[in-house]
Amino acid sequence: MSSHWNEAYATHPSNTLSWYEPEPTISLELLDALGLTPTDSLIDIGGGESFLVDRLLARGHRDLTILDLSATALRASLARFERDEVTAIESDVTTWHPTRTYDAWHDRATLHFIDDRHRSRYFANLTRSLSPRGAVVIGVFSPQGPTTCSGLEVARYDADELMDLLGRGFDLVEHRRSTHRTPSNVEQSFEWVAARRNDRAS
Repeated sequence: MSSHWNEAYATHPSNTLSWYEPEPTISLELLDALGLTPTDSLIDIGGGESFLVDRLLARGHRDLTILDLSATALRASLARFERDEVTAIESDVTTWHPTRTYDAWHDRATLHFIDDRHRSRYFANLTRSLSPRGAVVIGVFSPQGPTTCSGLEVARYDADELMDLLGRGFDLVEHRRSTHRTPSNVEQSFEWVAARRNDRAS
């Protein structure tokens, strides 16, 4: 699977890819709704060449990690930062073995590529790598979104389904339905949840 994403990033300018957004507005607004501060650590799942970490660095964050399958995308992102400003992890989120915990987990447009066989591993790693009162922002294709993306089949979720997958160990703080307009002017419907971990067992 990494070869698929390396080819996508290597053969297309990042601002022509369907998931490109010049500003991660909704992500930042939902992280704000969760009360994320510059002292909090964050991991961006499938962050690729997203500008989220750039914007968080500008806000004073200093413990930021990008996890992505694509070494090509990670190299492009790291080239924008000073040495050691951002940590990069080249891995599949479903086979990754976290070695630390984070205060926030952010995922825009990775979960919907994960099939039913591997979805439980995704949420196991989310739970394993998140601090006891950690925050979660997930954005995926909504039930009205596309059924394929980048030549791959995708899953679609509404907010209730996402919260069911997170389990009773998380409280919903906010949910949104948004429309992403791709660089080729195609509209894609996204569902977002912002949640915080509680003291109940998941």
